[in-house]
Amino acid sequence: MKPLLLLTSLFAVISTLTAQQKPLPSYAPSRNEMLTRYKVADQRDSLARRTAFKLSVTPNWSGPSAFWYRNAMPDSQSEYLYVDPVKNIKRPLFDAAKMAAAISSVQGKAAEANRLPIRNAYLYPDGKKLAISLGRTFFDVDLSTYATTKIDSLPVDKTDYPSLTRVAGRWQRNRSARTSPDNQWNVSVKDNNIYLEPVGGGPAVQYTNDGTSALPYGDITWSPDGKYLIAYKIKRVVDKPVYYVLTSVPGTTRGEMKERPYKQPGDDFSTYEMFLIKVVDKAVVKVKTDIIDFFDAPKINWNKGDNDHFMFERVDRGHQRFRIIEVNAVDGSTRNIVDEQTSTFIYEQRIFTYYLPETSEILWVTEKDGWRHIYLVDAKNATIKNVVTKGEWVVRSVDSVDVKKREIWFQASGMNKGEDPYFLHYYRIGFDGKNMVTLTKPGFNHRITWSPDKQYFVDTYSTVDQAPVSVLGRVSDGKQLMELEKADISKHVAAGFRLPEPFHAKGRDGVTDIWGIICRPSDFDPKKRYPIIENIYAGPQDAFVPKSFSAFGEMQSMAELGFIVVQIDGMGTANRSKAFHDVCWKNLADAGFPDRIAWMRAMAAKYPQADTTRVGLYGTSAGGQNSLGGLLFHPMWYKAAVSACGCHDNRVDKQWWNEQWMGYPIGKHYDEQSNITNAHKLKGKLLLIVGEADTNVPPESTYRVADALIKAKKTFDFLAVPGMGHSDGGPYGRAKKRDFFVKSLLGVDPPDRNTDELATED
Repeated sequence: MKPLLLLTSLFAVISTLTAQQKPLPSYAPSRNEMLTRYKVADQRDSLARRTAFKLSVTPNWSGPSAFWYRNAMPDSQSEYLYVDPVKNIKRPLFDAAKMAAAISSVQGKAAEANRLPIRNAYLYPDGKKLAISLGRTFFDVDLSTYATTKIDSLPVDKTDYPSLTRVAGRWQRNRSARTSPDNQWNVSVKDNNIYLEPVGGGPAVQYTNDGTSALPYGDITWSPDGKYLIAYKIKRVVDKPVYYVLTSVPGTTRGEMKERPYKQPGDDFSTYEMFLIKVVDKAVVKVKTDIIDFFDAPKINWNKGDNDHFMFERVDRGHQRFRIIEVNAVDGSTRNIVDEQTSTFIYEQRIFTYYLPETSEILWVTEKDGWRHIYLVDAKNATIKNVVTKGEWVVRSVDSVDVKKREIWFQASGMNKGEDPYFLHYYRIGFDGKNMVTLTKPGFNHRITWSPDKQYFVDTYSTVDQAPVSVLGRVSDGKQLMELEKADISKHVAAGFRLPEPFHAKGRDGVTDIWGIICRPSDFDPKKRYPIIENIYAGPQDAFVPKSFSAFGEMQSMAELGFIVVQIDGMGTANRSKAFHDVCWKNLADAGFPDRIAWMRAMAAKYPQADTTRVGLYGTSAGGQNSLGGLLFHPMWYKAAVSACGCHDNRVDKQWWNEQWMGYPIGKHYDEQSNITNAHKLKGKLLLIVGEADTNVPPESTYRVADALIKAKKTFDFLAVPGMGHSDGGPYGRAKKRDFFVKSLLGVDPPDRNTDELATED
């Protein structure tokens, strides 16, 4: 090649590379264009609700397995279908024309066959009659003749299916009975002490005499055979109140003060000292366990056929020790059946325990091996009998237990390699950890509804960018019997709506995948760079990025104004490994920010349309704490934030949530991570929103931030919404949030709703 030609070619290559590296021009709309965007966004919000159909199947069970459901169709039309899983048939629930005629005759006005005014219905188990609700009137309709009979109300199915036991709530309390199980005695507390009196009549017998007004006896329960009473000497603590003022109560000229009890981190709990009382000889035995000073009196689980032993669960304050303790009722001695301890936290709300008194076993869900799994415990020998589930994946929930078949029905995520580790799947497994049956297909997020007899299920599955499909399945082998519905989103796509994009990238460690979604404007121009807005909620109690299809959402609505809107689950949130979750421990200010920033950098590397010089974030509650935290602790990345009803200081917010993650006792780390303490660091633009009637996070949490910002001479915007509870400010707050980002990230004056012609947001 000649030198001149070579030089020319080299310059061409350099020019091409330079052009490729040159940033895209920033999206910078004019004000008129912005006003048009607002109008279009409002129109699209309304349109989105009318462009997608058959998004799910909600079965209304009739008998053990048959069901009917309603489909919402275009133009406000409906159809009603009947499914018999045993016969594997699907057909119309009724003749729509005949039903319309029957309804017309009883309501005195014409009913359309494709728009029947049926608000609710009950199909009788024999399938011959349908009870329907027409407003406040109810009728039985004979499905062979369509003759109608007025009835008082819709029937309720009270059939019991005893084989399967639903898992009870985590902290279910004892149900105290006054009369003993053997029907011999009635128990009562008089003058702070325990008395028994014969059921058939006779003088009351005093069983304790050391109860006082400061330490009365209470929370009394019977043993199953009536031989023992379990009772507590209780030191009651009255929770201190928090206050708020309703400023704009109609018909008044003064604000109205409200108060309610509210336990904050560090506040005392009532204490319970456990005693056993032997009915036969009035002996009072102190149980050899420390006074319970955290939570309430525990639920008692008596051993079957052995009424001299029972178990209860105990959580130590600070959430670092969980025990299942067995008590010998004869002498009050105790031993630990389970004793789990950790250097970080135990998330008690995700512990599942199921007692099997007939076999002296316990099903126990724990993260002790670094992942949440099910174990079978031998309660007699206080040992783990066997591991039921294991692997680098997470048991998310236990649906029910079949004691007869010794099977567990559970939900899990992360088992399928190569898919989003948050996708929820359903499984059935034996107590011995064998014969696991997978009931859901890979690649989707699932939601199952079981038939009452647990022989069949309806599964609706989707992803954020794949429309839902609803199928009928069989529990015994997980086989799909029929496709019930496939969502119709043709109008949604034809209208130009963009679906969110799932996206994952490496987190702060360069190894762990962080997952999120990306929403772009429907008229997205790949030759422009758009500001990024992050919808943040880093509460450690769960994970929050959507995994299922939705035709409408605030993120897409906000994107329509000219933003790329993202949501991310960073380290410190739940539903991954224990190590992933532990990042939040005494470290809520972290909020996964290093992972979020790394994720957005990776997104911008792949999609140069993402402008990392204009990044905002918004959130509510814990998300409100996080959004302000982004400006305080990462001002080089985040430039604007909207913070709604944030729990800005973990000493001000509710006790149970904050001590769970920040620990106990209250240490200096609470102060060091407070948005109030760090308010003087504010850089960037901030809008604070608070509802004056917030009963979740005390409003003073936000007011104290405002006070600290004022004292630090910082500039910020503030919106207090009269009468509003715990929210993002409602429709007005959401409108102000959009306006704030339009001004702060796009540099355009938002609509002046006093003068500009603009559709009013619902």
